[in-house]
Amino acid sequence: MSSTVAALPITLGKELDFDLDEASAFGRQLTATYTAAGPFPHVVIDNFLPADVIDSIHANFPAERTNDEKLYERGYKGLHKRQINPNRCNPTLRNIFAAFNSAAMLQFLENLTTIDGLIPDPYFDGGGLHETKTGGLLGVHADFRINKKLHLVRRINVIIYLNKNWQEEYGGNLELWDQKMTACLKRVSPVYNRCVIFNTDEDSNHGHPEPLRTPEHITRRSVALYYYTSSRNIYDEIERDKTHYKPRPRDRLSVRYYLDKWTRKKG
Repeated sequence: MSSTVAALPITLGKELDFDLDEASAFGRQLTATYTAAGPFPHVVIDNFLPADVIDSIHANFPAERTNDEKLYERGYKGLHKRQINPNRCNPTLRNIFAAFNSAAMLQFLENLTTIDGLIPDPYFDGGGLHETKTGGLLGVHADFRINKKLHLVRRINVIIYLNKNWQEEYGGNLELWDQKMTACLKRVSPVYNRCVIFNTDEDSNHGHPEPLRTPEHITRRSVALYYYTSSRNIYDEIERDKTHYKPRPRDRLSVRYYLDKWTRKKG
C-alpha cells in the first residue's frame, strides 16, 4: 500500500538537518500498515524523500566507475548489475548516506517496524547505490542474514528508487513472494522517490527476476540500505560488561582500595 503522508524530515541546506522527533512520529504513523502487510511485514511509501534530497542523489549518481564497486554477471543471482559504495562517492552523497545511518533514521525505522536496537552498517556491505542495465535482473531470494564483518543480524531492508519517467513496459518490478514460493503476492514498480521497507528473514522472498526491457541508455537505479540488530548472546561470550577502571602506579592507596572494593562488589 502506498502512503501519502509527509516525506522523511530531512532538510538539505548548507548543513543537512534531520529532525529526530519528526522522524519518530513519521514512523509511528505507519506502524499498523507495516506490521499487518503480507506476505511479510513491509510498506511502500511514495514521495519518501524531500524533492531536493532525492534530486541531489539522482544528480550525483556516479556515471563513471568508482573505486571498489562491484559488478554482477551471475545470471539469476544478479545480471548486468552494478553496486557502488557511497563511501567512494562525492561529499554530497556521503553526507546524505550518513543521514541514512543517523539516529533519526534509526528512530523512524524502529517506530515503523517495532524492532528495537537497530544498527546501521557504515561500510554498506551489499548496499549503497545499485544500477541494473537493460536485460539485467535479480532473482527472487531471501537475503544474507549475518554481517560477518560486524557480527550482526540483518533485520530491515530499505530501497529507494531513483528512476524518473519509468515506463510500465520497462519491467523491473520488485516482486514479493510467499513463504513457499508458490505465488508472487505483490509487485512494486520502481518509480522515482518510491521507498520500499521490509523485514529481512528467511522467508522475505523478493527480487526483480524478469529481464529489464529498457532502452540501452536507461538503467534501473536505487538506494539500498540494510539495518541490523546485535545478539544478546554477547553477554555469554564476553566476561566483562562494565567499564574496567585501572589504577596507575602513582595513584594513591585510597584509589586502589576504592577500585578493588568496587570490582569485588560488581563481580
